[in-house]
Amino acid sequence: MKSQGSSHQQQPEPPAALLSLCNPEDLAKEMQQVRLAIARRAYELFEARGREHGHDWEDWFRAESELLRPVSISMSESADQFTVRSNVLGFGESALRVSIEPRRITILGKKEMKATETEGGKVEHIDRRPDQILQRIDLTTEVIPGSSVVELRAGLLKFELPKATKHEVETATAAA
Repeated sequence: MKSQGSSHQQQPEPPAALLSLCNPEDLAKEMQQVRLAIARRAYELFEARGREHGHDWEDWFRAESELLRPVSISMSESADQFTVRSNVLGFGESALRVSIEPRRITILGKKEMKATETEGGKVEHIDRRPDQILQRIDLTTEVIPGSSVVELRAGLLKFELPKATKHEVETATAAA
């Protein structure tokens, strides 16, 4: 007797979108705006506590948790390549900016908050989680930014980072 398969067919996986890399200096300027927002919020928390000193780190971390969405990162390494995966679910290709430096990856994401209006005219936000990502990932070995590939598929940002050879590292150091 044959087992009957489900008539429900799996949806094809969406194609991966290749992301362009941003200039690290330009992205650093954009990141400054996020850091300023965190600093403003941390100061508001300080003031709300009656300007009691000694809680600066607590205020900073709370401000970050209110303004930035946590990002899970997984890394694997082979002899010639790093692979980094980051969960950026909810952020589309146009909402993400990434840069790769020889020893660092930076991810900056900002998405628009979606709101719906109910019958009574009340506006409700569907996603109450923070709408920004700011993540820096330090690498233990130098990579070749220009040969790296970054793709986004179904909320997963994947970096394929070829490692720089000893000769490439020495050449880059001498040129600087």
